[in-house]
Amino acid sequence: MIFSSLFFLFVFLPVVLIAYFVVPRRFRNLVLFVFSLVFYAWGEPVYILLMLFTAFFDYFNGAMVDRFRDRPKIAKGFLISSVIVNLALLGFFKYSGLLVTTFNSATGLSVPVPEVALPIGISFYTFESMSYTIDIYRNRAPRQRSLVNYGAYVSFFPHLVAGPIVRYEDLALQLTDRRETLEKFTAGVQRFLVGLFKKVIIANNVALLADQVEYLGSPSALTAWLGILAFTFQIYFDFSGYSDMAIGLAKMFGFEIPENFRLPYTSHSVREFWQRWHITLGTWFKEYVYFPLGGSRRGTLCTVRNMAIVWLLTGIWHGASWNYALWGAYFGVLIICEKLFLGKLLDKLPKFVTWLYSFLAVVIGWVFFSYEDIGQAFQMLGAMFGAGGVGVDNQGLYSLLTFGPMLLIAAFCSSPLPGRLTEKMRTGNVLSKSLWAAGYCALLVVCVCFLVDNSYNPFLYFQF
Repeated sequence: MIFSSLFFLFVFLPVVLIAYFVVPRRFRNLVLFVFSLVFYAWGEPVYILLMLFTAFFDYFNGAMVDRFRDRPKIAKGFLISSVIVNLALLGFFKYSGLLVTTFNSATGLSVPVPEVALPIGISFYTFESMSYTIDIYRNRAPRQRSLVNYGAYVSFFPHLVAGPIVRYEDLALQLTDRRETLEKFTAGVQRFLVGLFKKVIIANNVALLADQVEYLGSPSALTAWLGILAFTFQIYFDFSGYSDMAIGLAKMFGFEIPENFRLPYTSHSVREFWQRWHITLGTWFKEYVYFPLGGSRRGTLCTVRNMAIVWLLTGIWHGASWNYALWGAYFGVLIICEKLFLGKLLDKLPKFVTWLYSFLAVVIGWVFFSYEDIGQAFQMLGAMFGAGGVGVDNQGLYSLLTFGPMLLIAAFCSSPLPGRLTEKMRTGNVLSKSLWAAGYCALLVVCVCFLVDNSYNPFLYFQF
């Protein structure tokens, strides 16, 4: 089940909201837990058992860590147990095929490749569930004594399958102490509609161009640039749209979950880009990997080593293919260079130059991300910079005329201007406020019309 489906919008969500607000407050987490299981089982009826095992296993380990807090070695043993089992499950379901295939290629053997389906959202809920045991071990959050409350945290359907990655310490107190208000509910609906617009109107439409170019053998330079720009906007509006919808849904139920995007394509360095893109993933790796390794406290060499480890893991987290490792390494090298010397140079350059550097660096990175075949990725890079020998062709001109307006809309919507305009209308006179409210109603109508007429509706990050 996906947020941008008519069934979710007009059946599942209304039923959950009615059930949630009808029952007494003490049963509301139970309602969320039950309906979150229904939400996940709708697409993964078998793997819901895996998700429940992960949740309950970490709940048990968290309880043991808390119980043996005065005996550090035993507590640490339960922490290690939690981390090992979680990573083993994630590794088996996500990476076993890649590892066996790579082993066969390296050795010439023919070890059978396990055919294991990837459970939806496993990368997200594994990291969230692990954070529970780690946060308790670090004494960053209290142990959750209610199994229902803990189940509601891990399985909470707004962020279950594609984030944001909500650490336990971010939600611990809200599980038992939150207030649902009309103001918060209204803000949640508005945020959800913005996300729906991003996904249905922008991401789905630019994806048509991105998909067309991906399957072209030898595109011209113009076609190649249009294709990767389309993917650049597709992945942003697809993923940030999902995050907006998740944050909006959480607000409807009284929760505040972390932001995941802050206009990343306005960045002036690659380092800044990653402070604005998939923020919760970066925070997770910083808190649970980078800092425990020593962060930047042990000299330049150790800092570079720690950053390299984090960025390689960031790439691999995204998928069981070596192009993701290359993608992570690419950004890791750029960020390390900015840390060591490039950042000082960027500080002296004009803002437009630093923005252009950041944007082009990110766009080139998306080439490695979007092509599982690394050879195809370099072929696309070559085409972008004229190696194919054709600069402009009819395919490129047709794509420019057909999709150019949508790319301009995407560029505008990825800038700060829409936010400034809506804020000005929201705080303006009566007419402005009326137009602002009517705009959200129009968003819903337009999005529903597109959903009725369009079957292209996948979320990219579901595969991770």
